[in-house]
Amino acid sequence: MSNAYRNNHYVPIWYQKRFLVPGTNELLYRDLKPDTFVDPRGVAHKTREIRRLGFKKGFAQEDLYTQFFGAQPRTDIEEQFFGEIDRHGQAAVDYFARFAHPWDGTQLFEELILYMSTQKLRTPKGLGWLQNFAAGRGSVLNVMVEQRSLFCAIWTECVWLIASAEQSETKFIVSDHPITVYNRRFGPRSSSCRGLEDPDIRLHATHTIFPLSHDKVLILTNRSWMQNPYQKENGIRPNPQMMRNALFHLLDIQTLRMLTETEVREINFIIKSRALRYIAAAKEDWLYPERFVTKADWHDFGQGYLLMPDPRSAHYGGETIMMFTGGRSVAVDEYGRHPGQSGYSGDRRSPGPDWNSYQRFQGEFSRLFGPERRGRACTGTRLDGPRLSDDYFQALLNGEERHRRLMSGQRT
Repeated sequence: MSNAYRNNHYVPIWYQKRFLVPGTNELLYRDLKPDTFVDPRGVAHKTREIRRLGFKKGFAQEDLYTQFFGAQPRTDIEEQFFGEIDRHGQAAVDYFARFAHPWDGTQLFEELILYMSTQKLRTPKGLGWLQNFAAGRGSVLNVMVEQRSLFCAIWTECVWLIASAEQSETKFIVSDHPITVYNRRFGPRSSSCRGLEDPDIRLHATHTIFPLSHDKVLILTNRSWMQNPYQKENGIRPNPQMMRNALFHLLDIQTLRMLTETEVREINFIIKSRALRYIAAAKEDWLYPERFVTKADWHDFGQGYLLMPDPRSAHYGGETIMMFTGGRSVAVDEYGRHPGQSGYSGDRRSPGPDWNSYQRFQGEFSRLFGPERRGRACTGTRLDGPRLSDDYFQALLNGEERHRRLMSGQRT
């Protein structure tokens, strides 16, 4: 039997190549946990930390997806399942790395979100986590196939931001677990971040980071955190059920966020901190973000809001009513709840419980970052302007203290 499908890349070669930069044709791979060997003299040495492995060996493991029935290997998962996932995923990643408003009508959202969910599960770290998550349910590879859409609904209802490193000399790195999860409350040494563990994506303050290339990164933020970053970071977002349908508003994607060199290094530090063992980049310096960033600042990256979308380019709430041929209608709110479900926002006659927090945060965000938008979405069919008007900016600044005092129970 051919061995063509037994060298399994848990980070596809096509994806790794997206992190090449002009003038390079291979990546450098850093082993974060080098092995130790003893030479003939009995002296212990560590293996090389930096290696040029080539794409054939980078982020690959023999028989990771091979199933054995007696002595007979079966490569169906690599050959068929991942063959289809990667074909669609490659086109989707390429499209969203180039995404710009106005939307051109291309329909690749479902392909991207399914690829991302599968990618989070297919790595050694993801499979190890899934083994614990679905203990007793049979082969972990079969469970992976069954649960491939596990994260899709939660990510669909996040606020999406596509940010750029085009103005930074440092570019993004790629890790052996490319779907990176960050929650500012849980530092690299937290029990929620050790070994196979990641903070739950349903926690309010959890962001999901997915580099699309060396120059672009997709950042997903729970709407409950964008609307109220003053609550507990480890609280659970509304309607946390995972395996269900969800509604995506493509015009709400924020774009044109230009990252500084410091911000790119901080994101790389997060990616490196959440890797299981290996990271890679086109240049060696990029593999050592800890030379510029310290874990002591984990909670305060970007003044605590490194990955936050611009709340001034987002909207509060969001009930959607869909009409179908024959007169049937379906209503859903921003958290995927339907009429009759507890908390459904369409039943409220006044702004929701996070309204004052959201107003305060818009003011704080303006004070910290100024009138220039840090992400621009479409309002109606028009792209938000690059800068807030002077009157609107001043109104947000003036309102911050009033909302802060209101929230703290003081008289305004």
